[in-house]
Amino acid sequence: MTVPREYVHRAAVAEVFLTGWRQSGPDLWTVTAQWPRGHSFYGPVAGYHDPLLFSETLRQTVPLLSHTVFDAPMDHKQIWQNLRVALEPEALRAESTPASVELHIRCTDIERRGGAMRRMRMDVTATRDGRRLAVATTSFTNHGRALYRRLRGSYADADAAMADAVALPLPVRPELVGRDRRHDVVLAPTSAEGHWQLRVDTLHPIVFDHPNDHAPGMLLLEAARQAAQALQGPAPVLAVGMESSFHRYVELDAPAWVEGVSLSGGAGGAGLVRVAIEQEGALAFECVVTTHPAG
Repeated sequence: MTVPREYVHRAAVAEVFLTGWRQSGPDLWTVTAQWPRGHSFYGPVAGYHDPLLFSETLRQTVPLLSHTVFDAPMDHKQIWQNLRVALEPEALRAESTPASVELHIRCTDIERRGGAMRRMRMDVTATRDGRRLAVATTSFTNHGRALYRRLRGSYADADAAMADAVALPLPVRPELVGRDRRHDVVLAPTSAEGHWQLRVDTLHPIVFDHPNDHAPGMLLLEAARQAAQALQGPAPVLAVGMESSFHRYVELDAPAWVEGVSLSGGAGGAGLVRVAIEQEGALAFECVVTTHPAG
């Protein structure tokens, strides 16, 4: 059994990874999850679970605890400010059964206004079948419907925003970014090396599981991962570390541009890559990706 899909802001039950939650101490919570052996988007990479499965699992805990523990109404939206993840590569090895994951979460820096939670930080230690899997930190804000509409203005209508999305450009070759299908590629080529246009496919059944008025955070993380693979390949690499900051919404009605620069390494697939996404001249997202060879 999984938690109700509404608690994790998913439309498809099959996309819910969380299986339960319980309080384990003052401001401490344990969230359990199960990763499938295969997934249509977050599939295995050279015998390893896709590292972004962990980021999506953590993303799902944000609304879960916001709604069930901190009394955020179901129409409130949680918006990432930053996300830092460090994974143990060996704990990502795929096995013959689904992976059982536990996230041990300390909630701090809780800010309330008018009785409602406005922002929070989560410090996470994760295990997989009892083995150390990851450490992570994330901070996010929580917005009620009225405040969100004031912040977003005309962009607050998700259906209208998706209808105004820019035309989808042709993708780079899937094998360059660690993908098997063109449909799953989120980068489009440009004339400059290490520079791409972000492909925002509002019909993608996983990335846009439900209508959204801006590019989802998981899409931006996927763009960072694909850019790192393009720069550190051609052998497959695992994005075992991500230090991400979400500065602005990436809107759907204007092109966004992805730039990647190798900071170190490259030989054998281990190294650091800095990825930035800009839109209309403003920095919207940045991420330093730590890569590890797969295999």
